[in-house]
Amino acid sequence: MSALALSVLLSLVSALGYAGGAIVQERVAVTSPDSAYLPLRRPGWWGALALNGLGGLLHVVALAYGPLSIVQPLGALTIVFALPLAALCVGRRAGATAWRGAVMATVGLAGLLSLVGSSEDHALDAAQRLAAAIVTGGAVVALMCASRAAHRHPAVRSVLLATAAGTAFGMSSVFTKSVTVDWDGDLDSSGTLFSLALIAVFSVAGVLLSQASYGGGGLTAPLATLTVVNPVLAAVVGILMFGETFRYGTTGTLLALGCGVLAAGGLIMLTTERMEETETPAPEPSPAVGAQITGAVLSSVPRQRVDGEDVRGPAHADGPLTEQGVEPGPGELFDPAADIAPGDADGPAPPGERAPAAPYARRTLPHRRRPRVRS
Repeated sequence: MSALALSVLLSLVSALGYAGGAIVQERVAVTSPDSAYLPLRRPGWWGALALNGLGGLLHVVALAYGPLSIVQPLGALTIVFALPLAALCVGRRAGATAWRGAVMATVGLAGLLSLVGSSEDHALDAAQRLAAAIVTGGAVVALMCASRAAHRHPAVRSVLLATAAGTAFGMSSVFTKSVTVDWDGDLDSSGTLFSLALIAVFSVAGVLLSQASYGGGGLTAPLATLTVVNPVLAAVVGILMFGETFRYGTTGTLLALGCGVLAAGGLIMLTTERMEETETPAPEPSPAVGAQITGAVLSSVPRQRVDGEDVRGPAHADGPLTEQGVEPGPGELFDPAADIAPGDADGPAPPGERAPAAPYARRTLPHRRRPRVRS
């Protein structure tokens, strides 16, 4: 097997590892809403970290065997691989809108990364490291605050957190490249120690924010955002600080802008699709369903008897509690004469005689005639 074929194979397996880790992270976020950032007690989360670590390791090995222009675009296939894997592993099928958004984001990202040229490697100086750390930290904190303000919209909150995670991971890659270029085998250098500390901080922040981004945001929107923001930010920093340029001059720059717009359109499509899923109101029950529920509730009322006979007829013994076995409608009026017991049908007592005391106080209920029950 040639070195180019091996790098392509390793890149594809790396994308599969990233996709599997994202699926496990999303399932952990759904089942552990109380531990949004750090679900240490969930074995699945540790498995997701292992899959992501395997994907990163294979990606680094692929870069050692193949050119950057081929390995980096193949990493964008993580978005496309995640959709069939989610349908196969957890039974979640993506709709047509999710597929279109995923393909648009993948094609745009792959085209953008393939157009970024290379330059001579050089490390960041002290001023550049400090400026990059301050700007990146401020951007991550601002995105976190914006996500807290958008807590009523889970899809928007998820995309904001995924953007913060991609920013942290991207700058971690930038500082890693700077350390590898400037590495001379000596850890006593203050610049090297500072860069290593920034790599650790941004890597941990990226892991925590990426886990939190899957809470309520689904799978495709945060994964696509994280997959796009990470390499794009690294490419922008490479162009601004490392002297990298786009291939093919002005034409390549215009094509890169078009690819960026295409990738952004895919992310917007995935986000809006998730917002429509989470903000769709639940359908109200129909009148027929309401009547069935009312009948079921009334049928649970204990039966009452008048003079040893069941109030409800035999045909309606299990139906709503009424006098004739049929519940009166809202338009029926209450008949006072129908509420007189058989023993009181002779009318008022003759003059000079004391009227018999009523065995109970009558109570009138709206829209229902209740029989008189004798003790």
